[in-house]
Amino acid sequence: MSALSLPDVLLEPLVRAALAEDLGPWGDVTTRAVIPAGTRYAARINAREPGVVSGMALARIAFRLVDPALELRTLRADGDACEPGDTLMEISGDAASILSAERVALNFAGRLSGIATMTAAFARAAAPAKVTCTRKTTPGLRLVEKAAVAHGGGSSHRFGLSDAILIKDNHIAAAGGVRAALTAARAAASHMTRVEIEVDRLDQLAEVLAVGGAEVVLLDNMDTATLGQAVAMVAGNLITEASGNMTLARLPEVAATGVDYISCGALTHSARVLDLGLDF
Repeated sequence: MSALSLPDVLLEPLVRAALAEDLGPWGDVTTRAVIPAGTRYAARINAREPGVVSGMALARIAFRLVDPALELRTLRADGDACEPGDTLMEISGDAASILSAERVALNFAGRLSGIATMTAAFARAAAPAKVTCTRKTTPGLRLVEKAAVAHGGGSSHRFGLSDAILIKDNHIAAAGGVRAALTAARAAASHMTRVEIEVDRLDQLAEVLAVGGAEVVLLDNMDTATLGQAVAMVAGNLITEASGNMTLARLPEVAATGVDYISCGALTHSARVLDLGLDF
């Protein structure tokens, strides 16, 4: 799995915002009421089901921000596999601090491990094609959700609207057709900017191939037989990406058409949280 590691300077603002949401405005009133000051404890984040780990860096930051004196030991890094009963992290020190950071740490780790776990399953099913995520991410969390996809062995599509030119059906309609859209895009693109165009019919693909100007073609909502025809038409002259209604069960037959990439918005918008728990 990928060993992608993001610097703390990018992650800290996300964790700070989550802690402020959880602790404000009066802090952890339950812990303050029932835990005697100075109580020390050792805790563990444990996996309760198999999966692929992600979000451990954010969990570490959550505990550190609440209490820099906490002692932390990470036993499973982002991208590692885990089994039920595996300890992912050990935390020791002030019990109140551990309890106050617990939910934020687990929210990040469970959510992102769920994305990494789903991605790993999709990546296995899609081979030899590469499975890639999209921009269908939780607002404000795109950076870490796309990192979780990488931890699961997936690829990332463009990060945002400024990364690449992706001409979709509405762009084509508003621009006046495939030729007009491609011509304008190529004229506007720098030498570092890729152009991708979406088609959902073979006659559109034929026009894309005739006009030129794109490096990638997005084959959207095509049945498997049509995808196979599209890949044959492209004949290796463009990078091919299949999209739309990509379920785990369907991935092997889509990959068998010879597409290069299969994009799945579900990796980030529909992944189930991996069951992790903090045990004293």
